[in-house]
Amino acid sequence: MTPLLDVHTHTVASGHAYSSLQEMAQAAASRGLQILGVTEHGPSIEGTCPLLYFKNMHCIPRQMYGVRLLMGCEMNILDTEGHLDIPENYMQHLDIRIAGIHIMCWKGGTKAQNTEGMEAVIRNPYVHIISHPGDGTADLDFEPLVLASKEAHTLLEINNHSLSPKRSKLSAKANNLEILRLCKKHDVPLILGSDAHISFQIADYNRVMPLVEEVGFPPELIMNYWPEQFLEYLQK
Repeated sequence: MTPLLDVHTHTVASGHAYSSLQEMAQAAASRGLQILGVTEHGPSIEGTCPLLYFKNMHCIPRQMYGVRLLMGCEMNILDTEGHLDIPENYMQHLDIRIAGIHIMCWKGGTKAQNTEGMEAVIRNPYVHIISHPGDGTADLDFEPLVLASKEAHTLLEINNHSLSPKRSKLSAKANNLEILRLCKKHDVPLILGSDAHISFQIADYNRVMPLVEEVGFPPELIMNYWPEQFLEYLQK
């Protein structure tokens, strides 16, 4: 099957990515995508865009080159209480809201504390997707997170970028296999994320697909193939 959406990508606005918004949209169109999500890093990441950037997104057309654009943010989960680095009044301006843990702005705790904080984020009504929960930055218990994901309609992401050998995420493969197996066991949808930092990486799932195949994960639970169901699922 051919993926029809990729909703975790970054442009030059994130400070360490390399393509413009229009270059990303053109690449998405060339790959036959129906939906492209552009989710710049939240302000706790060095060099990314300020809060005003997210408030001013009304300037951006939501259709480019035949592709529907969802403009949003990859917000940073800051601690084991589930605090995020984007205020709620700014979240309201975003089409799509991803939340993830990044080592440079994460204050973690025990496995139980980390899991409790992540579950709080999953149950946050503003959050649509949890980015790279399996990358190993935080020690987590995945089964309660999968069950919370099912209840809250917050998608867990299987992230292609974090599986790159150059990222040195040593537990990422095993963790993502566990998430896939648990989502299959509990009949929970999930999403694949390219985490593209240049236009050539859009909808590149070359590292995650072998894991999907190893688990025998059902395609009907992978939201990348079903744009309309994806949009409906996120109507919290």
